[in-house]
Formats: sequence, structure tokens, C-alpha cells
Amino acid sequence: MCFINIVFSPVPKIISIHPFTEDLRRQTGSSFEVLPENMSELRVVLLGSSWTEKSEVGNLLLGNTVFTSKTKSCVRISGTLEGKKIAVINTPYLPPLDTSHHDLTEFIKDFAKWSDPGPHVFLLLVQPENFTEEHKRRLCRVLQGYNDQSFDHSLILISAPREETSGSVEDFMKSPALNEMIKKCKCRYLKRINVELPELLTHLGEITKDNNGEHVSYEAFEDTEQDLSKDQQPPPTKETKTPIIDAVKAAGKMRNSSDKDEIHRIYNIYDSIISITISYFHRIAQ
Repeated sequence: MCFINIVFSPVPKIISIHPFTEDLRRQTGSSFEVLPENMSELRVVLLGSSWTEKSEVGNLLLGNTVFTSKTKSCVRISGTLEGKKIAVINTPYLPPLDTSHHDLTEFIKDFAKWSDPGPHVFLLLVQPENFTEEHKRRLCRVLQGYNDQSFDHSLILISAPREETSGSVEDFMKSPALNEMIKKCKCRYLKRINVELPELLTHLGEITKDNNGEHVSYEAFEDTEQDLSKDQQPPPTKETKTPIIDAVKAAGKMRNSSDKDEIHRIYNIYDSIISITISYFHRIAQ
């Protein structure tokens, strides 16, 4: 029997819903055989710009309609199937490129908290006809911000092109942005057209097995577009001081003063220093 726990960030809430059906249990039983034997839980983070598409995939993974209303923060839902626990973390949106370093960090920390100690797979949902260079950079910024190894744990799930769009998935996969994203993820992708749960679970299991069952942990990062940190700033240049420089500076400060005697005294000091310096070099030359 399976029960699903739903956790909303930041306040946890746990409810019980209907267990998986026997048909689903029979369909997916073999899919879990690809997971490492010592692995008790598979943690998956959903990333993409469409809440609806992410929710549909999350519901498919868990076998129930549990992702419904859109939230402003991450939602974690866990289910158990054949002794293996699945935790799906759905993200509310995909940060745009103009997101500040602070807000991006908070977004990453949010799903890092609910996938602790770290996800085994990032499931990237893309709409092929709308996948541009900007969309690629948005995904990469989040993945790199979490950990440079995130791409090794990623699977791209390509949705079917919308009906009003002319072109097939294969046509759109030739676009530079999507093609490069696929390469970054070690050519791990799956077409969502008619995809069934066993096939999806098998791909997730293969990625997990390729990474020896290890999850990827969050590593705090500094955005490359930000200014250098304080310890990277060059040390301040120390000004070399000499009696001549001091005298000249003092004279300069007094130029606008009404105290003519003080100005005269400083210039006399300056002349004396010059005379001593010339006399010194003259003796050396002899």
C-alpha cells in the first residue's frame, strides 16, 4: 500500500491520499529494479517554466493527481512503491535572467532544502518550439548555481509541439539552443509524446545508476556577473611619503588661507629641503 506525503514550503502539511492501484504496481515494478539495491529513496526536482507541465509529470511519477493549484514556493510530495520511496519536488517557476543574485540564491536554497540531502535527478521540462537561448541560460544558471555536477544528474523531457506549431520534435531539436542543452546533459533526453510511467522511471533509474546512486549536493555559489568579493579586491596602494611631498601638500592646503606668514614659513621649509638635497647629491658626485 502506498501513501503520499505532501509538503508545502515553508509550512509543512501532511495528508494521505489513495494508494497506487495494482495495475500501476505491476507496470512499474520492473522499473525500480534499475535503482541501486541500497537506495531507499529517489529524489527528483522538476525544473521548467510551465507549472502545468511540471505538475502533469509529477502526477505521472506519483500515480495520483496531487499537484494542483500553483504555489509561490516549492512543493515536495513523497510516495512509496514496491519498497522504494519517490520524492518529487516541484518548483513554482523558472527565474528569469534579470533575477538578482540574492533572489536566485533563495530560489535554489528553497528546492535544496526540500530535496535535502540532494536530488538524484533534475527533470528538465522544455517546450521545443519555445526553447530559446534565453531559456537555455535560465536553466543553466539554476543548475550551475546549485552545483557544477547538476548536468550529470539531468534528464531533458521534451514536450510535444503545440498543435498550432508547424514542425516536429525532431525539427526543433536541431535548434542551437536545445541541441546544446542536450549535449550539456550528456545527450540524456526523452520525448514526452506517449511516454508511459515505466519508461520514465527506467530513464530516471539509469541516470541514478550511472552516478552510482549518489545524489548531488548544494554548493553555495557566487554569480559570475557580480562584482569581485572583498578578498578578491586588489590591496589599497600605500602612498609613499617624503618631507618634500609633505611640505608641498601643506603649502597647497594653505594657498587659500589668509595666514600669509604660515604660507611663507612652509615655503622656506620647502626651499631648505631642496637646498639640502642638492648639496647632498653634489657631494656624492665629487
